[in-house]
Amino acid sequence: MKQLAENVIPFLSHKDRPLTILAVEDDRMERAFLGEQIRQMGHMMEEAADGQQALEILRRAKGEIDVVLMDRLMPVMDGLSAVRLIKDDPSLRKIPVIMVTGASTTKQMQEGLEAGVFYYLAKPVNEDVLRSVLLAATREAQQNRVLSEELKRHRTSFNLIQTCKFTFRTLTEAECLAAFTAHCFPDPERVLLGLSELLTNAVEHGNLEIGYERKSQLLDNGTWLAEIERRQQLEPYQNRAAELIITRKDDGFYAIITDQGNGFNWKRYMTIEPARAGDNHGRGIAQANAVSFDKLTYNQQGNQAIAFVGGSPQLEW
Repeated sequence: MKQLAENVIPFLSHKDRPLTILAVEDDRMERAFLGEQIRQMGHMMEEAADGQQALEILRRAKGEIDVVLMDRLMPVMDGLSAVRLIKDDPSLRKIPVIMVTGASTTKQMQEGLEAGVFYYLAKPVNEDVLRSVLLAATREAQQNRVLSEELKRHRTSFNLIQTCKFTFRTLTEAECLAAFTAHCFPDPERVLLGLSELLTNAVEHGNLEIGYERKSQLLDNGTWLAEIERRQQLEPYQNRAAELIITRKDDGFYAIITDQGNGFNWKRYMTIEPARAGDNHGRGIAQANAVSFDKLTYNQQGNQAIAFVGGSPQLEW
């Protein structure tokens, strides 16, 4: 894995690349407010006044839109209907969508989750929360781009593999390993992001013991990668490694990820709680559980994840 990892650039090293964000909002003043915040973050904005117009722009853009900021209530076509059509389109379904709602109720969030939305903002939109959620969504968009490019580099025949085992220590190795081993599954594109999230969690939250609140602070300060690099040079972290086992059985394919950390309360992160909807991270496990795998479980301690995909290719979002 060392030779492969040396050729991989972690997605966060591309953070300075401007992204294009499609703001879908029927109120012109709201669009102007969103545009100002987006430009202050160094990104570009496209505009749409309703869901139908948004779909036309997305299909015409052919992959140039990185994130969609979608109002839920609009004329012509509402945001939830538009999201369902986006997630039904293979060329669009990987674009992160931020849903803007008048009330962040549990019921509305559940409807959004079922449609494939993992980012939420409540009106009136708070500037700090907007920047936090945009940061998380644009980070996912960058990750999607880099992982997809890496996945193409590893297209080969993996169908002879029954069981394989890997050890990894760094985020670079985790990203590389996700792109490499995704080919062991019937639908590599489907499992790719989920594998990446579970492997990077094993490094940062597992072996390096960076907790949820601490990561929030580090991301706000722009020092997350620096803290990871610092901890990997210190005891007791520097000699820790995580393990990935891919195995094929009669019922399907398993990825077993084990780290050397103390574990965590994993049940809290299997879905998105309203209280965490505005946070700048914390959606990876919920996305892996809902989208990438047919089943995701952890051991009681929380330092081993077991992800399962059935033997036949699954219907995608």
